[in-house]
Amino acid sequence: MWLLLSLALHTAAPVPPTAYAVLAAEHARGGDARALGVLKAAAASRDSLLQRLAARAYGRIQRAEFAGEVTPLLRAPAIAVRREAANAMAQMNAPFDFAALLASEREPSVRGAIFESIGRSTAPLPTATVVSALTGGLLEAAGPARTGAARGMESLLRRTARSAKPSAETVGAIRAALRATSDMETRQLLLLALTAAGDRDSATLAVALRDTSAQVRRLAVALSRTWLDDPSSLVRYQALRVAGSCERATVALHDVNEHVVLTAVDLLGEQSCAATRLDSLVVSGSTWRIQAHALVALAKVDSARARAQLARAAASPVWQARAWTAQAAKALHDTPTLARLARDSAPNVAIAAMTTDDDALRALRGTHAGLVLAAATHFKGAPTLGTHSAQLADALLRLSAARIATNRDPRMALLQRLLESADSATAVRLAPLTADNDPSVAALAAQVVSTRAHIATAPTTVHYVPAPFPSAATLASLRGATAELRLKSLGTIVLYLLPDDAPVTVATFVALAERGAFNGLTWHRIVPNFVVQGGSPGADEYDGITPTFLRDEVGFARHARGTFGISTRGRDTGDGQLFINLVDNFRLDHDYTVFATMLKGFDVMDRVQEGDVIESIRIFRSH
Repeated sequence: MWLLLSLALHTAAPVPPTAYAVLAAEHARGGDARALGVLKAAAASRDSLLQRLAARAYGRIQRAEFAGEVTPLLRAPAIAVRREAANAMAQMNAPFDFAALLASEREPSVRGAIFESIGRSTAPLPTATVVSALTGGLLEAAGPARTGAARGMESLLRRTARSAKPSAETVGAIRAALRATSDMETRQLLLLALTAAGDRDSATLAVALRDTSAQVRRLAVALSRTWLDDPSSLVRYQALRVAGSCERATVALHDVNEHVVLTAVDLLGEQSCAATRLDSLVVSGSTWRIQAHALVALAKVDSARARAQLARAAASPVWQARAWTAQAAKALHDTPTLARLARDSAPNVAIAAMTTDDDALRALRGTHAGLVLAAATHFKGAPTLGTHSAQLADALLRLSAARIATNRDPRMALLQRLLESADSATAVRLAPLTADNDPSVAALAAQVVSTRAHIATAPTTVHYVPAPFPSAATLASLRGATAELRLKSLGTIVLYLLPDDAPVTVATFVALAERGAFNGLTWHRIVPNFVVQGGSPGADEYDGITPTFLRDEVGFARHARGTFGISTRGRDTGDGQLFINLVDNFRLDHDYTVFATMLKGFDVMDRVQEGDVIESIRIFRSH
């Protein structure tokens, strides 16, 4: 009898899932009933770790219909669970009774998460009530709550200030809060809120311009548009961008930071400064980048002098320099130079020089995603588009046969051109793409067949199937792991990996690094005071290093200066390319994955420039 009762009780009490099972269920993104059952069981368990992971998973799925599973966790006993639940409600854009929560919640970090969430959410919450709550939050004594309110206010105003100007009372509260706090992060957020509001209060900005933090000062310079000669290159760059002149740019040519020098060179061209200095830099600039920027600037100032330098620059052994030369040739309308560079063996040079239909048709025969995309873009609205639909279809089918999901951009562009131009026979050729592994491609292919061939067609692929979730052993081996990036001629950056925040991203990065996939690739996108981006086999924005998309793994990991993120083309479309946050990029939080934070090498990071090479990446496990 007791045995039967024991068995009955055991059967009645469901066994909670493991933490690994919850992570794997999140990877299904709500498309699997069994996975949803795992999340539901985790949320209903009494295990705070499982509850927190379940709340985070529901948030990452980003479907408000699951809000009912998260709402009870807003009042869970564990602080970490309540905080994660508040974040999840914003991530899934689900309205909730934040006023009642704030009335009962005492923990500052949870209050901060609530404040941030109500500012981020686009769910139908009363704006006046939200503003009132955030304004009150700026007065809170506890730092985490106050910072959360600043985050919420910045998010809210960035999203709404253009359509609904904030009141004088709201702006006044932000000014007062900025003057009252010395916290660097909070001050940055409040300056960004004032920037969104278009407020340039001189007294408030005077305080910020004297701040001990270079990041605060750079934002104050950007908002006030004030010249500031500063020891930090972050501030000097910003000052040159917003208050530069020919005289200041000329002085900045001698700066120790190449970001500042290149900006000064660009400014000499933008402001039509004297050509003499540019003329000498084209020939004797200390780096190919300075010479290349100087040539483009000179083309804007003195076409004759620039034209005299064009042939030498077009013969540069550095392909990036030749791509810049193509920009100068376009400004000078130098057709022979452009024709020569459009046939360059480096795809990005051919992209920069593309001007004719013949250039675009030649590009369509390639496999470089950026080059094919440029060709498809060239034909947009072109009067000759209809005569080239067969070549566009050939390119599309060839790219699709490779089954590389991360080349979505060129394939979608080709489909758009075919939607505009394909004849019936060409459209019918695209029917197999309605079963493409990418649902976006499949849907547009079905539209092309239906519209251009007049055959009602529906896509058979309706959701994207990602790569399998990493094994439990793989994830366990990555806890505490670090990565050492050696950059040719620059030095070494050491990273601490974050597998608990971004398990799939970290596992993918490590697998790529350990097989040498990044070795020899370059940093191709350089945006001072924002990010540097690299790790693309095509040295561009469109050629991903992974054949499949990575899921977003967003949460409380912030895009602070020195953190590493993954490039995407929208939700859940990570392509394996790396970017480094050169400053605190708060506006990227909750939209892009952070998978590592820098331990050493900030000086190296600040010197990275276009074309710099990733020599190697080594992974060091703690066990």
